[in-house]
Amino acid sequence: MSNQAPNEARVIPLRPPAGRPGTARPASERPATTAPRPRPAAPAPGEPHAPKEPLWRDLVGDVLRRERLAQERTLKEVADEARISMPYLSEVERGRKEASSEVLAAAAHALGLGLGELLSLTQGELTRRRADRSRGRSTAPYNGLCLVA
Repeated sequence: MSNQAPNEARVIPLRPPAGRPGTARPASERPATTAPRPRPAAPAPGEPHAPKEPLWRDLVGDVLRRERLAQERTLKEVADEARISMPYLSEVERGRKEASSEVLAAAAHALGLGLGELLSLTQGELTRRRADRSRGRSTAPYNGLCLVA
């Protein structure tokens, strides 16, 4: 597992403007009920930041790398067997790329795992990180559920 902090997810709302598609009304014409939500206050200097939840790609990448290293296989061996490029597999393992289900299945099969086993191991990683956080490292409010891609 890397010593890098996991990437933080951002959510960007994709709500179309009221009225015709492609046209936005000026703020003075918008209904009063659609006031913007207040932003959460930034922590004061010296206060701890809110814990970051791990991203799916970070969890899956950690599991793939751990399994590959446990089998004492090189990145090239696994990438060749999975028929994906070595740089791309490296990016997936480092959590830099959001791999498709086909790529994840190919990498899992190259490691002798089924896709279900990869997802189960990833859920275990999420649960382990949750337990680590509850022991004092952080208090992220997720409950070990695993979303399937």
